[in-house]
Amino acid sequence: MEQQLLIYNTLSRQKELFRPLTPDHVGLYVCGPTVYGDPHLGHARPAITFDILFRYLRHIGYKVRYVRNITDVGHLEHDADEGEDKIAKKARLEQLEPMEVAQYYTNRYHAAMQALNVLPPSIEPHASGHIIEQIALVQQILDAGYAYVSNGSVYFDVRKYQEQTHKYGQLSGRVIEDMLATTRELDGQDEKRFSGDFALWKKASPEHIMRWPSPWSDGFPGWHAECTAMGAKYLGSPFDIHGGGMDLIFPHHESEIAQCVASTGHAPCRYWMHNNMITIEGQKMGKSLGNFITLEEFFKGSHINPKDGKEMLQQAYGPMTIRFFILQAHYRSTVDFSNEALIAAEKGMNRLMQARKALNRITPSKSAQTQVPDYRALCYEAMNDDLNTPIVISHLFDMAKLINSAADGKANLTRPQLDEMCSVMDTFMFDIMGLADTSAGDNTALIGGLMELILGIRATAKANKDWATSDHLRDSLAALGVTVRDGKEGATWEVR
Repeated sequence: MEQQLLIYNTLSRQKELFRPLTPDHVGLYVCGPTVYGDPHLGHARPAITFDILFRYLRHIGYKVRYVRNITDVGHLEHDADEGEDKIAKKARLEQLEPMEVAQYYTNRYHAAMQALNVLPPSIEPHASGHIIEQIALVQQILDAGYAYVSNGSVYFDVRKYQEQTHKYGQLSGRVIEDMLATTRELDGQDEKRFSGDFALWKKASPEHIMRWPSPWSDGFPGWHAECTAMGAKYLGSPFDIHGGGMDLIFPHHESEIAQCVASTGHAPCRYWMHNNMITIEGQKMGKSLGNFITLEEFFKGSHINPKDGKEMLQQAYGPMTIRFFILQAHYRSTVDFSNEALIAAEKGMNRLMQARKALNRITPSKSAQTQVPDYRALCYEAMNDDLNTPIVISHLFDMAKLINSAADGKANLTRPQLDEMCSVMDTFMFDIMGLADTSAGDNTALIGGLMELILGIRATAKANKDWATSDHLRDSLAALGVTVRDGKEGATWEVR
């Protein structure tokens, strides 16, 4: 059955029926991390949000090209057009090459995403690898008359763009007249005609490490240029969906729209999707507040608040607990971290995992004596309503309650009912929401040995052309969440 997916479009401020530009194909661009520090809880939320979108679009039959960039140049301090490049500053302080810093934290980001069971994107372009494309974009905007050169730097002319298109502020709701009245003059911004103009290309100061030649100066691209250039390169213009955190709506995404309209005459995409923020005990997460917790600290269970020296974490929280905690709230709502909330999330997830295991132990009834809701239809309905994962989870909890009743002999379920519940839990819990059963704990060696034993029996069956036994073992393992892959060197396995 074809699924009708509604997504909330930040641009129109309403839910819209998703219709891709090209039938059966989706182009998805999501703003990735600026790699100058360890990944934290704020990085996890957009990664998980758009991992769910990626998984679900593929599940309902689309071929998806998912592009998530790495910002390794051009993102200056405080998201302004002055100050040091965040990566260059880190490199200077630690006496490293900037690309050494970028590579180190990119590796750390990838490791954290893998632990969270976030699928890798189809393409992961680096801003530093697309300088030529960004220079070409800047030249297009200059040729169209929406930018100007000042002392070797190139700035986007926001007032001229607004006068001719009336589009600046359409995504964020900002009013340019208010910006004129409230934007303070910053030191070093006398190069600009208007303080709200943003840099497309910055001339590098003598001490600036990261620089490239351009028609205007030796310098580096502005932060906003990279996503416009790379999105168009890999997805075309326009493409379907652009995603990111709500904190990127202004100035980053607003500036992306302006750049694309100025250079091509149209917006970069059809749908804008934004996840909300994560707060910590009611406060916005930030280094200055001392409540900035990295994912590694969550996994290890240790974070000392530098303000008061107190331990903020009561225990270690596994990656799947973090993932489940984030999915318990709708992606457009705020998520507030507390130890109590994470402990509750851990207990809830374990309850679902135990219910899934209990399905394998229930003796089926010969006749249907217990009515089972159409959980598959209910879960699809929730996912199609703007990826409403908390509602999906509520249906899974209802299912778990029924499973536990059957396991206790208080409900009677037939084999088709049990098989359908297995399928629904596997589809929505594992395939779409990307959860994994980590309850094996320290039994890794034991499980590995058992798997080798099972795969050995299966290999013998295949050698004897006993295909029925071979297929039964593979399918039984799949039902338990273990994928077996046959290769030239023999079979391998992994837990979904």
